[in-house]
Amino acid sequence: MNKLIASILGIGYVKGGGTLAAIVTCPLIWLIWQWHVYAALFVATVLVTLIGIYVGNKVEPEWGKDSYRVVIDEVSGMMVSMLFLPESLYLLLAGLILFRFFDILKPLYIRRMEALPGGTGVMMDDVLAGVYANIVLQIAVVLGKLTGYLFGPGFSMIHTG
Repeated sequence: MNKLIASILGIGYVKGGGTLAAIVTCPLIWLIWQWHVYAALFVATVLVTLIGIYVGNKVEPEWGKDSYRVVIDEVSGMMVSMLFLPESLYLLLAGLILFRFFDILKPLYIRRMEALPGGTGVMMDDVLAGVYANIVLQIAVVLGKLTGYLFGPGFSMIHTG
């Protein structure tokens, strides 16, 4: 069961599993947004992260440190990247791109998170990548409001001024 959860139903066994897991997370985020419960994404993110730490600890002895098969960390990181943002497909796509950018390149101390022990190290580099993606998106939203542009429900920007 731990392997199934860590690999997100086997996605981790596929080439490019990390990116695929982040992509698969996008409809989940969109669905959670449709509940219109402000704290729902936050609670789901915390739960996924805690479960990821637990299963990361369980599979590490057999799979090794931060195995490519563990992709629950990408789910958590993608969810972090979208916390406290307006519901927007444009922002969701931008969040996916930014999260994968930070997760793959691992700048700004992200790589150092991998040195943390067990499942915590597996999860925290992706959580930090999600935090950096979220910061960029929050800045974009604020700048959009200041300049009179808001991200609409589609893939375009809507001028409000």
